[in-house]
Amino acid sequence: MTSSIEIVRSDLPNGRFRAVLFDFDGTLSLIRRNWQDVMIPMMVDALAATGSGEPREELYAHVEEFVMRLNGKQTIYQMMQLADEVRARGGEPRAPLDYKRQYHELLWARISHRVAGLKDGSFAPEELTVPGTHQLLDRLARRGLTLWLASGTDLHFVQDELRALRLDGYFGPRVYGALDDHRAFSKALIIERMLAEMSVSGDELLAFGDGFVEIEETRRAGGVAVGVASEEETRQGVNAWKRQRLLRAGADLIIGDYRCQDELLQLLGL
Repeated sequence: MTSSIEIVRSDLPNGRFRAVLFDFDGTLSLIRRNWQDVMIPMMVDALAATGSGEPREELYAHVEEFVMRLNGKQTIYQMMQLADEVRARGGEPRAPLDYKRQYHELLWARISHRVAGLKDGSFAPEELTVPGTHQLLDRLARRGLTLWLASGTDLHFVQDELRALRLDGYFGPRVYGALDDHRAFSKALIIERMLAEMSVSGDELLAFGDGFVEIEETRRAGGVAVGVASEEETRQGVNAWKRQRLLRAGADLIIGDYRCQDELLQLLGL
């Protein structure tokens, strides 16, 4: 382990990468930081309303476990789990899409000023991204790698926030996000598309993410996965909880942000 990069896989393949997949929230964007502080209390309220009698502390721990376990998948999967939890307690759940809309309304009330501030110039994009994001994307693009983005957040939000952060030019049309038909999108499907459309093999795939899904699917495809254990509030250091999750998912390297990109690109043979 160096001062900035934790090397998990000592026999790391390098130098052959042609395609790079990025997650969005927590990996590039910090617009939605602390989203869990909106989602988890909303779900605890829904479960408490069933009258099950469980202490809120127990409900919070239970909800936190499944919310973070499903992090990286489309938001609808967390809401489907919520509906199942309400039903298991004898309640009548709302449709998962209704829960999802409620969550988006609550979250938007908290983050809309950030998006507006980016658009009117009162926030600089660098203030609401993981440190070093713009520089890293620029360097990867200049080296001829093709950049893709896949997020569990709804596609129209991702596209709007990507533009607000001035990151859209790095990805062009290769931006994917959650759809109302959740079966039409997954990060596994995007990886399959990347490999097929670019005629690349798994070991030519590099991915960056702070969630379980993109790391696991990249490793399954034979690629190299960089776990981004970002501290979203302070923008400094490594988040210990994320690090443990990323290690369990199979991350090859762990970083806190992209300030270490000189060392990282050298390590990756780029």
